[in-house]
Amino acid sequence: MITIRKAAERGHADHGWLNTYHTFSFANYYDPRFMGFRDLRVINEDRVAPGEGFPRHPHQDMEIVSYVLAGALEHKDSMGTGSVIRPGDVQRMSAGTGVTHSEFNHSRNEELHFLQIWILPAQEGTAPSYEQKFFSPEDKEGKLRLIGSPDGRDGSVTIGQDVNLYAALVHPGDALRHIIRSRRHAWVQVAGGSIMVNGHRLDAGDGLAASEEELLEISGVKAGEILLFDLA
Repeated sequence: MITIRKAAERGHADHGWLNTYHTFSFANYYDPRFMGFRDLRVINEDRVAPGEGFPRHPHQDMEIVSYVLAGALEHKDSMGTGSVIRPGDVQRMSAGTGVTHSEFNHSRNEELHFLQIWILPAQEGTAPSYEQKFFSPEDKEGKLRLIGSPDGRDGSVTIGQDVNLYAALVHPGDALRHIIRSRRHAWVQVAGGSIMVNGHRLDAGDGLAASEEELLEISGVKAGEILLFDLA
């Protein structure tokens, strides 16, 4: 079974400094039909004005992944981590027993565009931790590159949940295949461009949920970037 989540149907809030779209219920946006998918709880597409951002705030018992599409995200947290995340970087923060952090647009001139992803953890009450890794465009050109997994295999960041997260840069004519093992599910999020998935067209901001499917066949229509979550 395939379900499409169109970009225009997402929750939306424009705070001036922040223009944000919510694939699933988040903050003041609530829709009981869209509370997440399996252990995937949040996909927010955020555009942050130059020099602006999220002041220090707390998180607990959540796996948080930040994926920058354009610009640079400056991160500081109560674990003593200070870093800048740019396109190609994948940041994973396990909030565990509790962590505070701030996120700001690192630039005073350019807009920051990134995806904020929350995944429910397999185990609550773990020690907070942080990880950041870079994946080059060549790693993702025309193929699904594993960037997050429960065991950190193939150089991916380690996510405290049974989820395999892939990224791909897709161009017209590219053909990708992803096998969905028995009793598993998949979510495809289009970060940019356009693709076809099992005969369904998806454009920037669209999402697709797949359950009881054995295979996803993905073809490029307009050059862009996608994320694929393989979930229990």
